[in-house]
Amino acid sequence: MSSQQYQIITDATSDLSPEQVNQLGVDVIPMTLDLSGTSYTFGSAYDSITTDEFYTQLRQGKIASTSQINPTVYQEHFTQYLEQGLDILYICFSSGLSGTIQAARLCMADLQEAFPDRTLLCVDSLCATGGEGFLVREAVARQKAGLPISKLAQWLEEEKLHVSHWFTVDDLAHLRRGGRISATTALVGSALQIKPVLHVDNEGRLVNMGKARGRKRSIIALADHMDATWTPERGKLVHIAHGCCPEDADFLRRTVQKRHPDAEITVYDVGPIVGAHGGVGILTLFFWGKER
Repeated sequence: MSSQQYQIITDATSDLSPEQVNQLGVDVIPMTLDLSGTSYTFGSAYDSITTDEFYTQLRQGKIASTSQINPTVYQEHFTQYLEQGLDILYICFSSGLSGTIQAARLCMADLQEAFPDRTLLCVDSLCATGGEGFLVREAVARQKAGLPISKLAQWLEEEKLHVSHWFTVDDLAHLRRGGRISATTALVGSALQIKPVLHVDNEGRLVNMGKARGRKRSIIALADHMDATWTPERGKLVHIAHGCCPEDADFLRRTVQKRHPDAEITVYDVGPIVGAHGGVGILTLFFWGKER
C-alpha cells in the first residue's frame, strides 16, 4: 500500500499550529472548551477562540473546563476519508488523561462494519500537548518515507514510551482544581514560590516528580532531565510548548540549545484544551529519551 493511501488524524490536544497541520497534511479533530459558561471549539481550522484570547480570559479570572470528543464528531471526520477510499490512523490524546479514546474506538468498530475493506487503527499516544504533536510529526515523516499503515502503527506502539514529557507550571491553582495537588499544598507552595516538576508516566498520567524553589530553577530542572535521558540517535527533534510565557520558553530553548547544539528545537503554544488544566505559565519540554 502506498503511503498516501491512509490519512493520519490527531486531535486538538496535539497543539499543532495551523501552519504545521497544513505542512504535515494531517487532520485535527476539534475539542470543546468552556470558559465560565461560554463554549468554544478549538482545533486548527475549527478554532472559535485563539490561544491568546484564551490566556487573556484566564488572566481575567475566567474558569476553564473541557469535555471529551463527541462520538458524532469522530464519525464525521473518519467517514469523509473512508468514503474517499482511504484508511485511517488516529493518534489519540493520552488515555491516562481523558476517556475520549473509548468513544473513538467504539466509533471505529461501528465504521469497520460499514467499510469492511478499509483499515481503521487507533493508537493511544499516552502523550499530551507538544508530546502528542511530537509523535504525530515523527509519524508523518515515516508515512512520507513509505511506511505502510500497519507498520507505522506498530512503530508508534513500540516507540511512544520513549517520548519524554517534562512540565512545570507557574500557577498552582489549576492543578488544585484538577485534583493534582491539595488546597494546602497549593497555598503553601504559592507562598514559598515552590514550583512543581511534573512528568507524564508510562500510563500517560500526569505525576509530580519533584519541586524547585522559584521559576528559573524549575525551568533548569526540565533541561536537567533532558541531559539525563536524551537519546539523539532516535531523533534530534525537541518540542518546547508554553502557556503564554514566551520569555520563559526562550530561556528554556537557549538553555537546551547551549547544552545540546544539535537539538532541532520547535517552540509553540500550549493550546486552550491542555492550557485549561495547566494555566498561564505552563512550560513543557519533549524529546526522545531512554525512558519517559
